[in-house]
Amino acid sequence: MTCIDVDSLAQYEREARTGRAEALYNLGLAYSTGQGVVQDYVAAHKWFNLAAMRGSDVAKNWRNQIAGEMNAGQIAQAQKLAREWLKIFQ
Repeated sequence: MTCIDVDSLAQYEREARTGRAEALYNLGLAYSTGQGVVQDYVAAHKWFNLAAMRGSDVAKNWRNQIAGEMNAGQIAQAQKLAREWLKIFQ
């Protein structure tokens, strides 16, 4: 896995707004591993969920894996954040 730097994160965020699955997935990776950001499973789940909606099977696997580390409230929060994001950028 490559190291995700601040410039890469900014690029992924720009590309995520267009719905690019790879960018959504890469944001999930950043938040799940704490690369360039504070590790945050809720945010990671949100990004992986959005990438999975765009057809990324690897994002589905990561989403399911980190969901095992989360409680029901955290998963619900991540899903809520994904829905809110979709209202803005879909």
